[in-house]
Amino acid sequence: MLLAWWAARQPERPALISAKGERSFAELNARANRLARALRRRGLGEGDAVAVLLTNRPEFAEVVHACQRAGFRLTPVNWHLTGGEAAYIVANCEARALVTERALGEVARGALEGEARPAARLVLDGALDGFESYDAALEAEDGVDLDDPVLGTTMLYTSGTTGRPKGVHRDPSGSATVAQVNLYGYSEGSEDVHLCTGPLYHAAPLAFSLAAPLAFGVGVVLMDQWDPEEALRLIHTYRVTHSHMVPTMFHRLLALPGEVRESYDVSSLRFVIHGAAPCPVTVKQRLIEWIGPVVVEYYAATEGLGTFVDSHAWLARPGTVGKPLVDKAVIVADEDGVALLPGEEGLVFLRAAGAARFAYYGDEEKTSAAFRGEYFTLGDVGYLDEDGYLYLTDRRAFMIVSGGVNIYPREAELALATHPRVVDVAVFGVPDERLGDEQEEGAVVVVLLEHESVADVAVIGVPNDEWGEEVKAVVELRAGREPSAQLAEELLALCRERLAHYKCPRSVDFVGSLPREDTGKIYKRLLRDRYRQQARSG
Repeated sequence: MLLAWWAARQPERPALISAKGERSFAELNARANRLARALRRRGLGEGDAVAVLLTNRPEFAEVVHACQRAGFRLTPVNWHLTGGEAAYIVANCEARALVTERALGEVARGALEGEARPAARLVLDGALDGFESYDAALEAEDGVDLDDPVLGTTMLYTSGTTGRPKGVHRDPSGSATVAQVNLYGYSEGSEDVHLCTGPLYHAAPLAFSLAAPLAFGVGVVLMDQWDPEEALRLIHTYRVTHSHMVPTMFHRLLALPGEVRESYDVSSLRFVIHGAAPCPVTVKQRLIEWIGPVVVEYYAATEGLGTFVDSHAWLARPGTVGKPLVDKAVIVADEDGVALLPGEEGLVFLRAAGAARFAYYGDEEKTSAAFRGEYFTLGDVGYLDEDGYLYLTDRRAFMIVSGGVNIYPREAELALATHPRVVDVAVFGVPDERLGDEQEEGAVVVVLLEHESVADVAVIGVPNDEWGEEVKAVVELRAGREPSAQLAEELLALCRERLAHYKCPRSVDFVGSLPREDTGKIYKRLLRDRYRQQARSG
C-alpha cells in the first residue's frame, strides 16, 4: 500500500511510461482504487482470486495494486499460452475475475472454456463477447483511497518436472519480500528510473521491475517487447538507472554493432540485476567492461529468494551466483537435506521459514515433497566455497533453460510420440536459445505420443555458451516407418498446433533406437551428454 503514500507525496511524478499509455503516481493510485471498488461491487471479497491476462501496459499495474489493497489474490497468466493451457490456470487458481485486452481475445475466450467461471470479466481496447468494458467499470467508481484496505497477495504459477503447473501460495505477510527490502540502491527523492525489459506475467519482472521500484517511489518504463537497440534508446532517453535482464539480453546487446552501442549514452545505469539462467562468464565480463561494475546477479525462483552477488565480488569469483543475504538461507545438502561440507557437490536447498514458507495451491502432497524441514530444493546441483559463495554445476534434471526461462522436455516428448511412425523420441536442448517461459513437462509429451508414427519420445537440454539452449527432439519411429524432412516438419507442426510455440522443439533427429536403462526408461542423461560432447567438439 506504499503506492498511496507516494501518490500523496509526489502525485505528478510519472509512475509508468509505455507505448500503451502513461500514469502519474496519483493517476495509478486512483485507478487502482476504482478497480478495487469495481471488483468488490461484482462480488469479490478478501481472499478471492483475480487472473490477469495482459501485455505490458499501465493497466497491469492497476490490477496488481487493486489486488494488494483489496485483499485479493492475483494470478498473472502468460498470454503466449493456448486457450486450454490458460483455462487450466484460471480454473486452478479459482479466479473470480479475469482482466484481459481485446488483442488477447482468443486466449481469453479459451481460458473460459474450461471449468473456470469468473463472475467478473473485464476487457480493454474494445468489445469482447462475455466481457464488460474495463474503463467503463472504473469510471463508475470513486478514486479516493479505500477506507478499509486489506493486504492482498500474489500467486504465480511455476512448473515441476512432471504434471501440471503449480500455484505458489503464501500468506499475504510473506508475499512481498522483494518489494520490502531495498536491494537495488534506490535513492529516496532522486530521479531514479527503472526499465522493465521482460513480460510482467513472469515472476522476476513483476517483482524486480514493477513491485520494487513503485514501492520506493521510482517510475517504470515498460517495454512492450524486447529489442536490444530499443532498450538502449529508452535508457538514453529516460536516463534509466535500474533494470532487470536475463543473459540472453546481455548477449543481444553486446552483439549490436559497436557504432550502434556507442550512439547511446548508458552512463546513467547504476544497477542492472539479472538471473533466471546461467550467464556465460565471457558475456558477463564484456558487459561489465562496457557499462561498468553495476551488474548484480541473483539465484532464486518463484518459490523463494536465494543468493546475490555484485560485480566486484563476481569478478573476484567468476561463475558464482553469489551468497545469501541471511546466514543459512541457502545450503548444499544430500537428498535428505543433510548439509555437506564446502566444496562438496549436492542439491541446492533454499530456506523458506515462517511467513516466507509457501504451499503449492491445493496440493499438500507436492508441498510436503518439496520440503526437508524448513528447506526446499529446485533440483539444482552445486556447491558452496569456503566463503559461502554458491556455484551451480548443473540444472535440475533434464530441464532446458532457454533465453533465461525454463522448458520441460516431457511435453514435447508426449506430443511427438503420437505420430504414427515414431517409436521413441528424446527432446532436449542444443545450441541456441530463443524460446519462452517456465513450463510443465507433461503436455508436450502427451501431444507427441498421440501421433501414430511415434513409439516414444524424450526431451533434454544441452547448453550453448552464447545463448543457452534450444529444444531438440530425438525420435525413435515405429517399425516400417522411414525418417524424412517432411516427417520432421509434420511432428514440429503437431506440437505447434497443440501447444505454445516456445514449448515446442525447433528440430528433430531420428535414431534407430533410443538408449534405455535396465528398467526400460530412456537414458536421457546419456543422450544429453552425447550432444553436449558434439557441441564441444564443434
